[in-house]
Amino acid sequence: MRATRTDTHTPGSGRAPRARRLLALSVGAALAAFTLPASAQTLPETSIRVIGNFSSQVQVQKVEKPFWTQEIPADSGGRITVTYNNYDIMGIREQQMIRLSEAGVADFASTDIVKLAGDDPVFEGCDLIGIAPDLPTARKACDAWAPVVAEAMERKFQTKLLGLAPNPGLVFWCRSPVKNLADFAGKKVRVNSRTMADMVTTLGGTPITTPFGEVVPSLQRGVFDCAITGSLTGNTAGWSEVTKYLFPLPVNWSIYYQSANLNSWKKYSPELQKFLEAKFADLNERLWTIAAQAHAEGVSCNTGKDPCTLGKKAGMELVAVGDEDRTLLRKISQEVVLVQWGKRCGKACATKWNDTVGKAVGLSIPLDKI
Repeated sequence: MRATRTDTHTPGSGRAPRARRLLALSVGAALAAFTLPASAQTLPETSIRVIGNFSSQVQVQKVEKPFWTQEIPADSGGRITVTYNNYDIMGIREQQMIRLSEAGVADFASTDIVKLAGDDPVFEGCDLIGIAPDLPTARKACDAWAPVVAEAMERKFQTKLLGLAPNPGLVFWCRSPVKNLADFAGKKVRVNSRTMADMVTTLGGTPITTPFGEVVPSLQRGVFDCAITGSLTGNTAGWSEVTKYLFPLPVNWSIYYQSANLNSWKKYSPELQKFLEAKFADLNERLWTIAAQAHAEGVSCNTGKDPCTLGKKAGMELVAVGDEDRTLLRKISQEVVLVQWGKRCGKACATKWNDTVGKAVGLSIPLDKI
């Protein structure tokens, strides 16, 4: 039979080795397809443009950038190609980011949510000063407020919210000695938001707004006495080289968002949308995890102690935070920050906040003062 002749060979005929090679190639191709995630096998070839968060931040270096430049291309089987740049390297100011997203300059973007507060106070609702003393509380607050943020982003900026995550806790970095929170009376303090300015003013200090990239030279020149940023964020940006005292009371967590241009998103196939949503869910979990590690290591790195795997050791003096400091911060949050923010956001917004974030953090905006 012809089939028997085909299956039978004599040494040196070359047919069996060739057949084995073809079989190996077929099996290899099948295995390669099998090892791809099921959703990746049907993804269309897609090019994505991304403007990432501030380049020196540890969560960018360790999680966000590899997510875009390595994981997405690999997990899509090479079907998705990514052009990734950070806004500071591109010379873009944070306040411009949402406008660029709206215009479709980038398909995906990330920066601090507070930078949208000038357009609508609603955006900073889960990151108000003093409402979340720790990361678990901040997570509850942002989970409760995320639907409100998502609706506002779509309505105002044609932008889809894909996640909210924290920086290391924002703490005080000072050139001159401080002993407690009340010691900030009379000091000039760099802030990054309206609610942070409300806190500093209430303490008797003078709030000064300065872009993050200009803080180090401003501290060197004595433009302000203290500045507030993340415990590790300042470390990787060189703040420990121009300040001496670290007061590690987290006043908030500088929540930042991951987003997509809505028009770009709507053009993606259902398979691609499902793939990206799953990837962003995983990304969000890892960003919350590294924030907890970064916050703890920020304190140890700045004071020359271990563990310090994410930053660089420095010789700052650690100022102990007492219960009276935490109590004072919460009092300022309840009596000043929430009231002032409620007035800016409006009674309907404040009511919604009380029913969502307020219940999560155990605070309430007094509506009779709005």
